[in-house]
Amino acid sequence: MTILIQGTTIVTADDADAVLHDAAIAIEDGRIAALGPTADLRARFPQAEAIDGRDRAVLPGFANLHTHLGMTLARGVFEDLSPPHRPPFCGGLSPLPLPALSAEEHVVMCQLGALEAIRSGTTALLEDGADLARHAPAMAATGLRMLLTERAWDRTGADIGDPSPFAASEALAERSLGRIAALHAAWDGKAEGRIRVGVSAWAPDMCSPGLLRRLADLRDRLDAPATIHLNQIWGEVAAVQAHRGMLPTEYLAESGFLHHRLICAHCRCMAAVEEKILGRAGAQVSFNPAIAARRGLSPRISVLQAAGCRIGIGTDNMAEDMVEAMRTGLFMERIRREDGRDPAPEEALRWATRNGYAAMGMPDGGWLAPGNKADLILVRTDRAHLVPRLRIVSAFVHQGQAGDVDGVMVDGRWVMRDGRVLTMDEPAIIGAADRIARAAWSRLFAERPDLPRPAGFAP
Repeated sequence: MTILIQGTTIVTADDADAVLHDAAIAIEDGRIAALGPTADLRARFPQAEAIDGRDRAVLPGFANLHTHLGMTLARGVFEDLSPPHRPPFCGGLSPLPLPALSAEEHVVMCQLGALEAIRSGTTALLEDGADLARHAPAMAATGLRMLLTERAWDRTGADIGDPSPFAASEALAERSLGRIAALHAAWDGKAEGRIRVGVSAWAPDMCSPGLLRRLADLRDRLDAPATIHLNQIWGEVAAVQAHRGMLPTEYLAESGFLHHRLICAHCRCMAAVEEKILGRAGAQVSFNPAIAARRGLSPRISVLQAAGCRIGIGTDNMAEDMVEAMRTGLFMERIRREDGRDPAPEEALRWATRNGYAAMGMPDGGWLAPGNKADLILVRTDRAHLVPRLRIVSAFVHQGQAGDVDGVMVDGRWVMRDGRVLTMDEPAIIGAADRIARAAWSRLFAERPDLPRPAGFAP
């Protein structure tokens, strides 16, 4: 069945940043068949299912280049507990541990994250973590496109940002590599190709040179993208310097892990020489602006771009709202550059859509053109904060909200339509996730009375 969304505004995110008015888009077999004037496409596809696109804009779906869906468990907690930016560094990203969950409870928290992702217009995301096989079936059922990157590390007895001596565990390395291979064998190409599997090295200070070389070999053997948390906090930089006598990006290059298919998350505590090294490698950078703002640290995006890096957008921890992340990225870069015009909203949209798809190895997604993947969203434009409808890209980037997203399509299939998520039981997931999280945090504080409760914590 051909679908024809007609009488609408189409934001293509193509090379010319073209916006088509009173236009239509035809979708067949999971791909975009045509774009053009409504009258022309009606005549060309007379048997299509016609969808009224008035008071809507069609945009490419968002590609979240770095997230951890299960971290919804820490929403409202970890955002305000960042580690110190100056010595002494203690390791870890929060003074509070994450409460333990059963496998079933963890799946629900990941479903909550996926639900928020859909509602904010995400069509593809990169999920980084360990034991992703636990929630892979539930994620495939969401209808989203996902790159699952199973995490590897071999440092034991420490966390990110701890400059204490590096103790390596060969057993830990073997388990990590085995999980990646097993997840790839079980899930790569599944869900009609929507699920792909990649390689993740946790962070430079959590991986030995030998493990990084083995991960690079595995990446090449699987022909898969790879990712890493890079220059995330100053403690990580101090730890790598203490362990290896060099900066984190220099260490990746020395170990053979730096590559044009490597997606480097964060890059916000970075020396100028590292930005140049990343650019020469043609590496991908996941700019995670919302968490960067919460941490009080941000990368030099214009410098990384000029060096040769492709920039995408990620949400990282506790949130999946790509509309917020895109806008925050625009604002933070304008503040950092002291420039009220640069970057333009069209560039921020490209970071959040086309660049993310390309970084994940899908150059035919994230922008609207004949032959590309039919991964798109419908945005309601009849909103007080989006009217007058003069420059839709600027209005949506500057003032848009996740709640404006009215429809989400992946591979030509509706995941959300007319504001209703079709692939998930939204009320059940929200209710279960709230109960699970409240109980988990209550258990933690009961078992650990030495831990300080954050201000305003619910009983």
